[in-house]
Amino acid sequence: MKVIGVIPARYASVRFPGKPLALINGKPMIQHVYERAMRSKKLSRLVVATDDKRIYNAVRSFWGEAVITSPKHKSGTDRMGEVAIMKEFWDGEIFVNIQGDEPLIDYRNIDKAAECLMKNKDIKVATLYSKITDPSDLINPNVVKVIPDKQRFAAMFLRKISDFKSCKKNCYKHIGLYAFRRDFLMKFIKMKPTKSELKEKLEQMRIIDNGYEIKLIHTRFSSPSVDTKDDLLKVIKKVRN
Repeated sequence: MKVIGVIPARYASVRFPGKPLALINGKPMIQHVYERAMRSKKLSRLVVATDDKRIYNAVRSFWGEAVITSPKHKSGTDRMGEVAIMKEFWDGEIFVNIQGDEPLIDYRNIDKAAECLMKNKDIKVATLYSKITDPSDLINPNVVKVIPDKQRFAAMFLRKISDFKSCKKNCYKHIGLYAFRRDFLMKFIKMKPTKSELKEKLEQMRIIDNGYEIKLIHTRFSSPSVDTKDDLLKVIKKVRN
């Protein structure tokens, strides 16, 4: 079964322009993500999907695979959808959306998400979650929270919470890595963004709002995302240590 890993990477981030090229110990962030993802035992192929020639050239400079995609995409999954319809990726059966701003990503999370679809034909899309260990994550809107139902499908994703007491028991940290079955990915990119998606800036809400399920997989391998320059400094410190 062909599993294609896609790392969406755009240059014009509102909070941190040029983020994929930010240096961490002499390497651009996108290289750290790519090299860690390459350790995956489930991926058949790995590619960076970008709308910027600078990012494309950076990936090619360390012999990574990259493609140029439209600058009009509103989400990373939309960008991955464009990759899936490219002729050279027609043989992909499962596509894994790998966040380009997690330079410390654990390849085992990629394998967990891919394996879920490989073993369960009825699952259309899967993502990961982990226990919240830092209390500040509960109030940090950059840390997306997820509430699972009894069958471990996603009931809700949210950035801000109002009931802290109940959330401590039912909320988990969402790990923003997704595995899509090809046919469902093709459906997803044709769906219009929903009100809750636009309000929360969470593309996964488009799936739930359209009546589909997202399977949740627990993981203990959580890595920080780089949303701001302060986040970058924290990651640089961890890498050096």
